[in-house]
Amino acid sequence: MSAHPFRSVAAYVSDGFGAFGLGIVSEIFGYDRSGRGLPRFDFAVCADVPGPLRSDTGLTVLVEHGLDRLAAADLVIVTGWEDLAANPSPEALAALRAAYDRGATIASHCTGAYVLAAAGLLDGRRATTHWRYAEAIAARYPAVRLEPEVLYIDEGRIVTGAGSAAGLDLSLHLLRREYGSGVATALARDLVVPPHRDGGQAQYVAAPVPDLCEDNRLQEVIGWARENLHLPLSVEQLAARALMSPRSFARHFKAATGATPHAWLLGQRVHRAEELLETHDLSVEEVARMAGFGTSAALREQFVRRRGVPPRDYRRAFATR
Repeated sequence: MSAHPFRSVAAYVSDGFGAFGLGIVSEIFGYDRSGRGLPRFDFAVCADVPGPLRSDTGLTVLVEHGLDRLAAADLVIVTGWEDLAANPSPEALAALRAAYDRGATIASHCTGAYVLAAAGLLDGRRATTHWRYAEAIAARYPAVRLEPEVLYIDEGRIVTGAGSAAGLDLSLHLLRREYGSGVATALARDLVVPPHRDGGQAQYVAAPVPDLCEDNRLQEVIGWARENLHLPLSVEQLAARALMSPRSFARHFKAATGATPHAWLLGQRVHRAEELLETHDLSVEEVARMAGFGTSAALREQFVRRRGVPPRDYRRAFATR
């Protein structure tokens, strides 16, 4: 959460760029939803040299802006890099470093992390990328602390995401961080996607598809838990509702969500607290009770750990926006 949310967004692409990844970024930051009360962004796609570029699917896009567009962006997003054997241009790397040095937030998803690593922006930092290419990037840039098992990693003004679809999670996370939970949730509803997947959630789960009956029961329990976060929920209680043993429930739950029941509940409760702090004039103590933390001290501990600010500071920041 910064004092000045980003307004100008530039997506950097190269020949062979990921069409799906660019589509995600364009849909979120390039589509004007100001008539629905959502922020409007000054969005542009840029490349080393303006002109036609061919995507990984054969789609040709006419890129209108060059690297000078990065100098005006509050947020720069690097999409997937097609050839890990090819080096990004010195001009592109210099433009990315200059954007970071002047205060811009630099983000990447999928193999875009390769470009950030080449620019030296990931040295000594935690980062993620598509799990399939993590080993190759780590071998080339050992100073990067790659964690290929997660969806996205927020290191302040450097944010990296996993494979192309994780660009949705990364973008919604940035919106939530800068504009608040209400904006991110409203946009997710518009896109018909889940409003929040925690960055620590697994990229994929190598597990067999669960039995349909068990899967339906699990989804019903997840829905019930979301509606009853104020209750002192336990794994045993949730497992009983799903007609499973606690051990079997925990295994199926992680296969379906990528998180343990405990971690999932904490994430949902923080998200609920965000919504209450933004949209209601409740005391912090009441927010803690309604979100299921019990005490304001417990809420503060988890909020500072996961959002970096106390609940009152979070409310003060987003109430003015």
